[in-house]
Amino acid sequence: MKHSTQLSLPLAAGWGGKRRGAGRPASPGRGRVAHRSRPAHRAEQPVHVTLRCACRSLRTQFVFPTVRGVIHASNRAVPSRFRVVHFSIQADHAHLIVEARDRASLVEGVRGLSIRLARRVNQLLGRRGRFFADRWHGRALESPRAVRNALVYVLANFRKHGQDHGAPVDLYSSALYFADFVELSGCTPINREPPLLPRAHAPPANPTALAKSWLLSTGWKRWGKISIREQPAPSPRSRLDRNSRL
Repeated sequence: MKHSTQLSLPLAAGWGGKRRGAGRPASPGRGRVAHRSRPAHRAEQPVHVTLRCACRSLRTQFVFPTVRGVIHASNRAVPSRFRVVHFSIQADHAHLIVEARDRASLVEGVRGLSIRLARRVNQLLGRRGRFFADRWHGRALESPRAVRNALVYVLANFRKHGQDHGAPVDLYSSALYFADFVELSGCTPINREPPLLPRAHAPPANPTALAKSWLLSTGWKRWGKISIREQPAPSPRSRLDRNSRL
């Protein structure tokens, strides 16, 4: 019997295979956070966390109290392991400055907050499906100057998005409870002007946790207290190479 010979044929370029450019095409617009293992985390370094959502309803008087309540609940869960010290809520994303005991506490803390936020807001809006548009992005704040820059970026983020409308502070952020604005001499905006807090934002209790790290409680003040009129610098994330993201 005559046996046929197996011929080796070059494969045409396609979608599969382990090679450069293979896989699902990148989505248009903002780059996505790479699916890499989260790096080690040091308890003394705060982290600037960004959560991007698939809906654009977070910054409303109907939804914000729920978001604020989720942050409050997260801080009451295991504050010795994970806590949200500052936050800013925009229409489709949230900025948080958090502290965590270690890498596992950071990952589990953000994951727990994200799950609770997705469930509560989806239930409130009667929506289903994917809530977050991407993985959460985190950047360790390793110096007093980096922490101060992050504080200005988070607390004044509403100005970056043109949401100030003449307001002295952002009502959809933790700026109401920030005691280190240079103009207020140690008094928080909400204590100086209680009517700043709309009725829909009640209860007025501070939803954030106290900073325990030296960098976030004291160290950043080496670069001076923050003015209530400061403008945020360009996003720290935009200056990072994709390979250096957390």
